[in-house]
Amino acid sequence: MSQRPQVLAVHGRGLLPFQTPLLSGDDLGVTRGDGCFDALRVTADPSGARAHFVTAHLERFARSAAALGIATPPVAQWRELIDEALAAWAWPGEAICKVVLTRGLESGPSEPVGYLTITAAPDFSRVRRGVSAVTLDRGYAHDAFAAAPWLLGGVKTLSYAVNVAAQRAARIAGVDEAVFRSSDALLLEGPTAGLLYARDDALWTTPVTGSGVLPSVTIAELFSVAAAQGVRTGAAFLPAGEARTCDGVWLVSAIRGVVPVLELDGVELRHFADVTSTLAAAVGFPRID
Repeated sequence: MSQRPQVLAVHGRGLLPFQTPLLSGDDLGVTRGDGCFDALRVTADPSGARAHFVTAHLERFARSAAALGIATPPVAQWRELIDEALAAWAWPGEAICKVVLTRGLESGPSEPVGYLTITAAPDFSRVRRGVSAVTLDRGYAHDAFAAAPWLLGGVKTLSYAVNVAAQRAARIAGVDEAVFRSSDALLLEGPTAGLLYARDDALWTTPVTGSGVLPSVTIAELFSVAAAQGVRTGAAFLPAGEARTCDGVWLVSAIRGVVPVLELDGVELRHFADVTSTLAAAVGFPRID
């Protein structure tokens, strides 16, 4: 079996063999999850590779680093490193570019460690046709983060154990995905995706202020396209019990795209395949047949 295509680029060092030792055993990103990351979709064809919505992702990455109080190279330097890695990426199809920043060594003063990887993406064709999901109580009220900024709401930290546990809980429940709900029964987001829904002839997503929800780059881009075409957009909480009244519910991520939720907590939801295709195409993903 051939090795999975991979590229590694490190801030201050450039391209390195993917298996190059990089992090110390006491790096705070490993021992404490003290760091941040972001992930960009890459597409490649014979003309070359490109990353999508680079500026928006790197600006969100910089905001995460600032919230953690970790010094990060300027966005322009990260963009140069991404360009260097893309030039070395020679495999067609979709890939994932992940940019990572850790605080550095726990044992003494050190500089933050910044690097990125590009790896081939899994086949998401089945997922993009629709998923089943279960809601999971996130353990916070919908506005819990407003009075507790130290909880790092809306920051894409390396501390993703809860997100992974939610995905595992969904699989144990026999469904594809999880959707977090607040303790007061409002839908928030997926473990690795933003929430989008359609009702009242408009597209909606979850408010990010005070909710702890990560601002979605892809939903922001989608709303920009929608607004230019005269479609109303907005942010409002969706009660978990009202998802069945919507004209569509989607989990949206930079990597998988616009994924329709066909069933939530055992209840079938409305879905119009042509709407999903239009939404996906608006942000550069393949139309769904």
